[in-house]
Amino acid sequence: MADAAALNGEDKEEDGGKKPRTAATGPTETLGFYESSDWSLGEAKRKKQSLSDLSLLRFISAELTRGYFLEHNEAKYKERRERVYTCLRIPRELEKLMIFGFFLCLDAFLYVFTLLPLRVLLAFIRLITLPCCGLSGGRVLQPAQVCDIMKGVILIICYFMMHYVDYSMMYHLIRGQSVIKLYIIYNMLEVADRLFSSFGQDILDALYWTATEPKERKRAHIGVIPHFFMAVLYVFLHAILILVQATTLNVAFNSHNKSLLTIMMSNNFVEIKGSVFKKFEKNNLFQMSNSDIKERFTNYVLLLIVCLRNMEQFSWNPDHLWVLFPDVCMVIASEIAVDVVKHAFITKFNDITADVYSEYRASLAFELVSSRQKNAYTDYSDSVSRRMGFIPLPLAVLLIRVVTSSIKVQGILAYTCVVLFYLGLITLKVLNSIVLLGKSCQYVKEAKMEEKLFQPPATGAPGKPPKKAQSKSKSSQGIPAEETVNTSITSQPIHQAASTAPLLVETNPDKFLTTPDGEEKDITQDNSELKHRSANKDLLDIDRFTICGNRID
Repeated sequence: MADAAALNGEDKEEDGGKKPRTAATGPTETLGFYESSDWSLGEAKRKKQSLSDLSLLRFISAELTRGYFLEHNEAKYKERRERVYTCLRIPRELEKLMIFGFFLCLDAFLYVFTLLPLRVLLAFIRLITLPCCGLSGGRVLQPAQVCDIMKGVILIICYFMMHYVDYSMMYHLIRGQSVIKLYIIYNMLEVADRLFSSFGQDILDALYWTATEPKERKRAHIGVIPHFFMAVLYVFLHAILILVQATTLNVAFNSHNKSLLTIMMSNNFVEIKGSVFKKFEKNNLFQMSNSDIKERFTNYVLLLIVCLRNMEQFSWNPDHLWVLFPDVCMVIASEIAVDVVKHAFITKFNDITADVYSEYRASLAFELVSSRQKNAYTDYSDSVSRRMGFIPLPLAVLLIRVVTSSIKVQGILAYTCVVLFYLGLITLKVLNSIVLLGKSCQYVKEAKMEEKLFQPPATGAPGKPPKKAQSKSKSSQGIPAEETVNTSITSQPIHQAASTAPLLVETNPDKFLTTPDGEEKDITQDNSELKHRSANKDLLDIDRFTICGNRID
């Protein structure tokens, strides 16, 4: 018994010894252990219960009540909203530019029919009265008068050459082709028209400069007569090309089913695919805008030719005009829709604001205002031709040929109507020019570019480099070049072509597209060289003699 008691005592002592050790670890830890185990068991039960509670109804309820907060990404959504607003502004801003450019082309086109014959007449009167008046300034005729005579003679020669082109035979030859062939022909004609427009104004400019170049210059050309024949050949071929375009469009209008006209209109939507997904800078978009203006005006003249030919075939029955009216509206509507969609997505994909079209409009307005100055280096019709690729001479030759063959003038009353119509055209030309000049002055003033109008033209003596080139070489030696940057847009073509060519290679296209602004100059104060290069390199300083407005995509 004693041994048992001793053993029990030892057990108690051992237990008593273990209890302090257990107490040393702390009763709270033991309690925490049990609580944690209970919590884990409860959590497992809850998870098991939640898994058992999942159902389709519960999922749908969660989807219906799920929320999110757009303000957590405020900058992103503001940018998207601005893009939407930009796309909504594009049709309005684009049509402003298109309407302004349309009337510019109309002014240059009406000049051929109204003021050019009078200027040619005055130049011939000066030649006739030359023995009585004598020479003034050592020139028989002024350079502008020589260019006018060249244009008038080219028009007359090409007009008589167009009489050898049989329109009826061409119409039936084209009508006998299949629809697919006509579609291919129409696309080829569009490409050829752009190529002709790209090279045609260079041929005419070469003729004008060769005929008016000072005699003391060293002879570096093949002569005036070869250049003249090249110009006549170009105008004649381009007029035939436009005639084939008009004939193809006329065949599409007169076909029994409108499949050909539908296919030809779908060609405009193919243009969206070829241009929207390309990278565009501001100067490329400016060239495309000018090309669209020229294309729209040319299409309107082609529609006028088609209507004249159709009305002649139906003995000028006004009822047939209402038959053509839906097709004409479809052509015009498709052209406008394609231009709006194309420009909207180009500006969206390239992060270009809608305000850029006001800059384009100001640039075109500046050219119109500068052509009215005494030190202007070119006529405005030639400036439009270079900028937009719209050359009015071939189109004028074709329109005169179509009108004279469609309308028979017989009797005194008919000739009186012709004279009155001519006076009406002159009135329209003068009114259009006055309104355009007023709007152009307004746009130039809003763009703060009027100081450029008063800059003197660059002058250079024969055999010496241009003034800008000399000052540029001085600036490279450490002399400031602020005077060299502010070159006038009204300088002579040879100086401008020689000076602006390297600038287009060295500079970023985005920098010479914005109008001069004081804030932009403050931003570029850190780098004086970039400031001198980019201060005035806007759209006005793009070399219009080397960059054609009708860019082929």
